[in-house]
Amino acid sequence: MSIITNAFKIPDLRKRILFTLLMLIIFRFGAHVPVPYLSSEAMQAFLGDGGADLFSLFNIFTGGAFSNATVMALGVSPYINASIIIQLLTVAIPALERLAKEGIEGRKKINKITRYVGIILAFVQGAGLYVTLHNMGVESNMTTIVNEGVLTFFIITLTFTAGTAFIVWLGELITEKGLGNGVSLIIFAGIVSSIPSGAMTIYNQFLATGLNLKGIVVSVAILVVAIAAIALVVLFDSAERRIPVQYAKRVVGRKMYGGQSTNIPIKVIMGGVMPIIFASSIMAFPATIVRLLSSGSLPQAGLGYYILSCLSAGLGPWWCDVVYSVIYFLLIIFFTYFYASIQFNTVELANNMKKSGGYIPGYRPGKPTSDFINGVSTRLNFIGALFLGVIAVLPVVVGAVFGINGLQIGGTSLLIMEGVALETVRQIESQMVMRHYKGFLE
Repeated sequence: MSIITNAFKIPDLRKRILFTLLMLIIFRFGAHVPVPYLSSEAMQAFLGDGGADLFSLFNIFTGGAFSNATVMALGVSPYINASIIIQLLTVAIPALERLAKEGIEGRKKINKITRYVGIILAFVQGAGLYVTLHNMGVESNMTTIVNEGVLTFFIITLTFTAGTAFIVWLGELITEKGLGNGVSLIIFAGIVSSIPSGAMTIYNQFLATGLNLKGIVVSVAILVVAIAAIALVVLFDSAERRIPVQYAKRVVGRKMYGGQSTNIPIKVIMGGVMPIIFASSIMAFPATIVRLLSSGSLPQAGLGYYILSCLSAGLGPWWCDVVYSVIYFLLIIFFTYFYASIQFNTVELANNMKKSGGYIPGYRPGKPTSDFINGVSTRLNFIGALFLGVIAVLPVVVGAVFGINGLQIGGTSLLIMEGVALETVRQIESQMVMRHYKGFLE
């Protein structure tokens, strides 16, 4: 709390915080603007109890905007999916790989491509949602869309697309003129606004079973797991390995440069909560496609039922939750390594150290240094991936054991909220240090 109080004493930092809050308020206002010709009752009936599919994530990340059939119903999920696609293609397509190596200008071009792909995905998802709601209305004799027609189709679909584009624009404004990562903060605001309704849902499940010893034990167990997860995430998020670096002395003219010692900090969880977001989106994708193609319903028997149950937590028998947990765990490990490989280029780091006269004691500059840093990074990523996997899968296990639906999404939301909060607080602290540090000027 003292960090926020001290931050408001700095005029520039206060403007950034207030600007960020204003953008988040605009986002929450847009989450209550209804889409023309679309029934909110139809969206709620479509959402139903779909488990951990992509539409449930839409609803959580947008703070209920999806179930209320509002302009921002799709949220930033199309943009996140576009980011996953572009980052995967960066490894496979040489042109994108060259852009990624061009520094700031290259990243700007990749971000521009990601935005366009996100808008295209939003249009496709909006169109698929329109067709699904139309088929659902035909099958159930329910008014899902008013005044159906080609014009209505484009109005609804383009409204969904415009809502996603507007949210991405707000996120970029927050990143540029506010504090923290804008898209992450928008997801954070949506999750926070969904907490009361989520807590009420779990509370109603307890009331349905009656207030007994089992309910009390389950409540205490969930509380303990949540507190332990928060504490461990804070601990691991700040954990890092510092590799010592020594710079050789060199004489330039009449002055001597170098000779100082520093270190390279390598974080245990280098990708933060992004691997969990990516893995959740991938796991939710099959059930989402099936629901779009089957008028919003999932198969209740047969091979398709068991396959989707193994890809969506809480939909099938207990062994399906076990399969879901294993696949989810492996995806988190994969995306942890993948995200770290994009963010941390050990070869480039070793070459830059060599050019500036730096070396790690005991290792020769160049390839030996790169191999050593890569080995340390790989071991740390393994520890971080195991931790993220266990923390993400734990709510799924607790929900399956005690028969509580929605805990798997709640656990993911908790990790995302905590990661975004820690990242924002660190940025506020760095801004404060930058504005108070006087260094050698005194």
